[in-house]
Amino acid sequence: MKAEPMLKDGALQGKTMIVTGGGTGLGRSMVKYFLELGANVVICSRKLDVLEKTANELMQETGGHVLPIACDVRKYNEIEAMLQATLDKFGKVDVLLNNAAGNFVSPTERLSHKAFDVITDIVLKGSYNCTLALGKHWIEQKQPATILNIVTTYAWTGSGYVVPSACAKAGVLAMTRSLASEWAKYGIRSNAIAPGPFPTEGAWTRLFPKQLADKLDPVKRIPVGRFGEHQELANLAAYLVSDYAAFVNGEVVTIDGGEWLYGAGEFNAFDLIPQEMWDAMEKQMRGKGQ
Repeated sequence: MKAEPMLKDGALQGKTMIVTGGGTGLGRSMVKYFLELGANVVICSRKLDVLEKTANELMQETGGHVLPIACDVRKYNEIEAMLQATLDKFGKVDVLLNNAAGNFVSPTERLSHKAFDVITDIVLKGSYNCTLALGKHWIEQKQPATILNIVTTYAWTGSGYVVPSACAKAGVLAMTRSLASEWAKYGIRSNAIAPGPFPTEGAWTRLFPKQLADKLDPVKRIPVGRFGEHQELANLAAYLVSDYAAFVNGEVVTIDGGEWLYGAGEFNAFDLIPQEMWDAMEKQMRGKGQ
């Protein structure tokens, strides 16, 4: 069954949103739905040509308003310039979605310190740079607002082979929860989403090259037996930034089909045991019990 849009038309009408990494992949999918719900959206990354292409496509598809801005989230002055350009265009900003990320799979000992920096600078530094710049603006303007961060399930469990990402996402998770407590008095909500496998053309092929995907088959680790659909993630994101979620603050919502819980359960791999083996094991256990 194909995922359908969840919220009613106009649910985000009048809201202006900044989405980092909004030009491709999951960011693009979320932006499209925000536009369909009536929001104005600013998308930013370092590649202006990609942003402009995406903005033109999305405006044609949705009839919404998209402002593409080249911005390196690792550089605070560029974020301040992006904020000012947003205010000049739309007059205000209501939502920040920290979605920009980078990752690669590697044994940690193979990484240089510069490779580690690349990931942590984009994911953690980029997120706190944007959050700080927008937060200062909102507090000064006495304006209620919403922050939504994209993290990952291994932000709290950790994971080998993606250590820079795990470290950075754990920091973003801590920031989410910390600011939910500290900034709620200013009317600023802070939440996060931890997505599981939602295949995209770019990131997915880098993280799961065909020869690796054939051997590991990521679907087998997902109890519901499939990958996520982009609309499902977009539905959740739209709800969390909407006024319907006004009482949701400091929450991290996992949307992964049960994948991380399946991997954490000690005996979940017993799914691989065939029925006849269960029959033999049961007879053996009954025999010992007599």
